[in-house]
Amino acid sequence: MKQRYLPALTLALLCSLAVLAGCGKQDGKSAVTANAANAANTEYVVGADGAYAPFASENEQKELVGFDVEIMKAVADKAGIKIKIVNTPFDGLFNALAQGDRDILISTITINDQRRQTMDFSEPYFVAKQLIVLPSNSKVAKFEDLKSMKIGVQSATTADEAAQNLVGKNSPSVKRFESMPLAFQELEGGGVDAVVGDNGVVTNFVKNNPGKNFRIVNDPGFPKEYYGIAVKKGNAELLAKLNHGLEQIKADGTQDRIYKKYFADEKI
Repeated sequence: MKQRYLPALTLALLCSLAVLAGCGKQDGKSAVTANAANAANTEYVVGADGAYAPFASENEQKELVGFDVEIMKAVADKAGIKIKIVNTPFDGLFNALAQGDRDILISTITINDQRRQTMDFSEPYFVAKQLIVLPSNSKVAKFEDLKSMKIGVQSATTADEAAQNLVGKNSPSVKRFESMPLAFQELEGGGVDAVVGDNGVVTNFVKNNPGKNFRIVNDPGFPKEYYGIAVKKGNAELLAKLNHGLEQIKADGTQDRIYKKYFADEKI
């Protein structure tokens, strides 16, 4: 009986396919290893507004320092992720996240339903409220008294929303600024009658600028606000890591230590 031989070309093709199949298995293992290595080496870009002391501001070396910065670094350490914190003006933060230029945001961002539509938030890491800053001779006693006055706020903040609710969305009485220092500067120059802003920033500024003769009004009508760390909508994996880190720094006292460093003996 004659032996049948496969044509040389067919035999060569089959051998090549066998080799590729074998390589494919090895490549799959390599891919898993490579993906794990890439995940471990991923550096997440964090956006923070550097004109918002004591939460974030630039030191002489142009490095960001402050409460938010230290909280973010501590969370990242516990979460086992690498981060790079980049100074990002507040009014550009949310677009930077949406466009993928920033992976994480930490910049005294109040958690609210409107923002939840376009981003996801960690558990809260700070409790805040709005305060009113006025010249020391001002007769204003509550937020309602500002209805007929010019109000300075930082653009796109909850203070901006509160002012709009008080005097109208398109009212010229609301003057918006890129940063709180600019709003305070306008108040000092008489361009606005009052500035509304987050308690941590307001108390820090007034305390460190006694010569400006400002005073603070604490209106109990302002609700409590809760700051959260933001990630792009749907990024559940990164959000879980951040929440794990937050849980750890709360449990081991790191958050309390950082808080007391910037806000004396106030309670979180």
